[in-house]
Amino acid sequence: MTDPSPDSRKAVPVAGTAPRRLLADKAARWAVTVGGMAIIASILGILFFILIEALPLLGGAEVRSGREWSTGHRPDSAFVTDDYRSLAAFLDSQGVLAVHDAGSGETIERIPLVDADEQPGLLPLDRAQGVPGKQVLLARTADRRLFAVRIEWEVEFTEEGRRVHASPDSPIVFPFELDDDAVIELASAQIDEHGAAAAVVVDSAGRLIVSRREVEENLFSGEVTESWSSSSARVDHPLTALVVDGDVSNIFAGTAHGRLGWWRARGDGIEPAQWSEPGAPVTALSMLIGERSLVVGREDGGLEVWFPTRGADRPPRLTRIRSFPGLDGAVRLITPSMRNKGFVVADDALGLGLYHSTSKRVLWRGRSSEPVDHLFFAPKADGVFVGSANRVAEWDIDNPHPEVGWTALFGKVWYESYDEPEYVWQSSGGTDDFEPKLSLVPLMIGTLKGTLYSLLLAIPLGVFGAMYASQFMHASWKKIVKPTVEIMASLPSVVLGFLAGLWLAPRVEQVLPGIFLTLLLAPLAVLAAGLGWRSMPRALRGRFRSGSEIVLYIVVVAVALWAAIELSEPFEALFFGGSVQDWLLEVTGLQYDQRNAVVVGLAMGLAVIPIIFSIAEDAFSNVPRNLVSGSLALGANRWQTVTRVVLPAASPGIFSAIMIGFGRAVGETMIVLMATGNTPILDWNPFNGFRTLSANIAVELPEAPQGGTLYRTLFLAAVLLFVFTFVINTFAELVRQRLRRRYAEM
Repeated sequence: MTDPSPDSRKAVPVAGTAPRRLLADKAARWAVTVGGMAIIASILGILFFILIEALPLLGGAEVRSGREWSTGHRPDSAFVTDDYRSLAAFLDSQGVLAVHDAGSGETIERIPLVDADEQPGLLPLDRAQGVPGKQVLLARTADRRLFAVRIEWEVEFTEEGRRVHASPDSPIVFPFELDDDAVIELASAQIDEHGAAAAVVVDSAGRLIVSRREVEENLFSGEVTESWSSSSARVDHPLTALVVDGDVSNIFAGTAHGRLGWWRARGDGIEPAQWSEPGAPVTALSMLIGERSLVVGREDGGLEVWFPTRGADRPPRLTRIRSFPGLDGAVRLITPSMRNKGFVVADDALGLGLYHSTSKRVLWRGRSSEPVDHLFFAPKADGVFVGSANRVAEWDIDNPHPEVGWTALFGKVWYESYDEPEYVWQSSGGTDDFEPKLSLVPLMIGTLKGTLYSLLLAIPLGVFGAMYASQFMHASWKKIVKPTVEIMASLPSVVLGFLAGLWLAPRVEQVLPGIFLTLLLAPLAVLAAGLGWRSMPRALRGRFRSGSEIVLYIVVVAVALWAAIELSEPFEALFFGGSVQDWLLEVTGLQYDQRNAVVVGLAMGLAVIPIIFSIAEDAFSNVPRNLVSGSLALGANRWQTVTRVVLPAASPGIFSAIMIGFGRAVGETMIVLMATGNTPILDWNPFNGFRTLSANIAVELPEAPQGGTLYRTLFLAAVLLFVFTFVINTFAELVRQRLRRRYAEM
């Protein structure tokens, strides 16, 4: 007999069918079709939206050449600019701060900083330089001292618009005790807003000298007093670059032999230097925001980031953390961002580059039209000023997400103050120089961890419970059990999370040894109950409905659980020395936290069990009865029939139940949020907390600035969740279809 043609299988209206019913049927088909397409379109729309929000993270920086103007100052005139890039201030040789309009180059104001009559011997100033990442200008004086001034920018808003004024602090002249014929070769300084300052110089006689100025204000009289201190150390290597941290407690220098020196200034003394291994000559140094990371430029174009690290069995030492692709020429200038861990570099081959330390990204590479004498990174990191001879060129920078890259998101990163590279999520800190740690790996592992521990409980109980209810339980009992279990699926996640975090977690901690004991007593009790039931006379067992033994098993399991809890303290004292938490830490190295994966496994397993049970029970019940009857008729007992006939035939549906439960566990938010402590750590230890992708989105998104890096990173986490569930569901459907075809052919 041939198969009917496709046309013959179409629905044919039965004679006498009312036109109204035919119209309703057609309308229903269209409604279902439109509804299904609307759901698909909605899902695709959500995916499209989160992709649009996440995609900007993958872009680099856009740098555009902007204004260019003549300064009229000599090439060694360093400069700084205000937050709005409207003014630029130069320090000339006569101690005058010349303020220029950054658009036209026109001189707006000239502010004398030195009174030649009251301060003889200072002028002319020579070799002006800026302090990287600071609004501070330095210059050598004629009498071998160091002149320093800190520039503040006052902003006022009037009816005419915004007005910016340069407001330099009182200049500071640092004294140094130099030998008769020695001169200052290298210099660096720091000045804070309260007037405290320190400067470090290296003279031509090979001495490293620190000069400090301390300022104290009497709170009652308002009188301000200052005190000076000095310390020095001998330098045995020819230094080529010098930089200091914020409080001049750490001094870094580079040598012509490629070594890096690190001195720690404590009190009135300087500790002996630590020296790195030799390499290409060091030509430039700069400290990134926070004064922990040191950017090193070398004569061969090498660019590196170093910072002090501490091991378990060794003192702190300066360690090379990461290297960037080399430049074409020797690195001459490095200027850091005042907003993040980014920096701009210029080499002697007219090359320019924009980099970010944490993400290890080369954000942009370009070229200058003239040799670069000075660099200044705008305070808002939205532009860089390039000084060449008597001209200044301004480059506009659009760099919204420098902290993010593939390495920062999915690789191990060596963060400041860490002893080794790690996967870390920490989106905010207590200071402006905080280094964002946006690794998604701990969140991905946390998602898998929570899912794994919940399914360890949910799959056995859900599948075997469905098997028993479908194949062994009496129909009258099943009518009560199945609806009851399905009603459990309607329990709100927030309620389960609340109970797990505030009620279950403390009790699990109290009876943790009893939980271990339950894993032994409950199976033994069930086996004993089964043997006891089977040993009863058939006539006695026949008085009970099929499946009534479930009551016996429930009682036995309850008694076993009660016994395990009652024996918890004696069991803990006998096998764990009186404290299972201390035993875990000392013997296995596992730290016990009250809110942990075990608690989540119990609570989230309770939420997933009804889903797996309901779908798996339907799969068991839908196995054709003639297969069961045929197996029993051929002599197989009930257990053999269920395991060898019913279970394989129902396997596609069971697999679907498990995958749907898996999806429910992956997307769970409130239970994980309330029962784990929400700690984003990367550890499979079942006795500590974790954070999942979904919980992280729920916690962080309300406080993430729209369009910011954190905001878009959270949308990227949503993309990962979407892709993860899509891949799992697709794989599950392929496996289900294969199982279905396989057992359909049997």
